[in-house]
Amino acid sequence: MSGLRVKICGLREAAHCRAAVEAGAAYLGFVFFPPSPRAIAADKAARLALEAPPGVAKVGLFVDPEDAALEAVLAACPLDMIQLHGEETPERVAAVRKLAGLPVMKALPIADPDDVGRIADFEAVADQILCDAKPQPGASVPGGTGETFDWALLQGRRWSRPWMLAGGLTPDSIAEAVRQSDARQLDVSSGVEIRRGDMDE
Repeated sequence: MSGLRVKICGLREAAHCRAAVEAGAAYLGFVFFPPSPRAIAADKAARLALEAPPGVAKVGLFVDPEDAALEAVLAACPLDMIQLHGEETPERVAAVRKLAGLPVMKALPIADPDDVGRIADFEAVADQILCDAKPQPGASVPGGTGETFDWALLQGRRWSRPWMLAGGLTPDSIAEAVRQSDARQLDVSSGVEIRRGDMDE
């Protein structure tokens, strides 16, 4: 499994950030979406981000953010990347990238080949793509639900941007997920929690 880059998302405690870094995480994810049980205030995320060592990317997750809300978080918290996990259009992704002055990762819900085809719409505007499981109808959050999808839908695919696999990944399923999808980057959240919103150390 060498060469894999891992993002741990939904971090809210210093001990969990340290554990993620010690385990080799390349990205630390902070959720700025109040309905999520993993949401964190910008000032607390700032303290955690400032403790992270150089070379570990601090990623802020937003869901259809308004400019003012995005700017407020950016003014308080030093982030290295924006993750957009809502219904953002390619035009909105480009606008957020310009506003923030940071790389943007666009999350796309995947359930079938048509969903995979949508990735091409974002290649020109996003710096990275995150392939996540499509939430069930009526879900209160767009990701981090523990749901998976058919990883083989991604096997052999090549895009002009780096991409990351998400969706119900656990320590026990990662090897198979990589084998089926050819992913070289993984986003883990629910798979390292003892309960929703509380990370395992």
